[in-house]
Amino acid sequence: MGTANSSAAELQEETKGEILILHIKGRLDALSSPTAEKKIFDAINSGQQKMLLDMAGVTYLSSAGMRMLLSTSKKLRSLSGKLAISGMPANVLDVLKMSGFDHVLELFKSEEEAMRHL
Repeated sequence: MGTANSSAAELQEETKGEILILHIKGRLDALSSPTAEKKIFDAINSGQQKMLLDMAGVTYLSSAGMRMLLSTSKKLRSLSGKLAISGMPANVLDVLKMSGFDHVLELFKSEEEAMRHL
């Protein structure tokens, strides 16, 4: 009866020191962003202040996904935390640049570069 949710983003957690790395795969859209945001905010509310979102596996980013990135960044900043985003495929990076988000978010080509920032 139920159909597989092909739009669900998959999040895998990894911790390196005090940095939580979330490897995101799939689509960040109106259907998947609320679930991803809840997982991220649960971590922040549990005291996580340094976060790296590895978006190398993101295939599509909608305005809902962009809003989730922005709200995560604002929440961490309000707690003196830091957010870095790495590995965006060209199509995702283009969307962020066209929207001016590259001036608001900390974007890095590689996970290593992002880790140094945090």
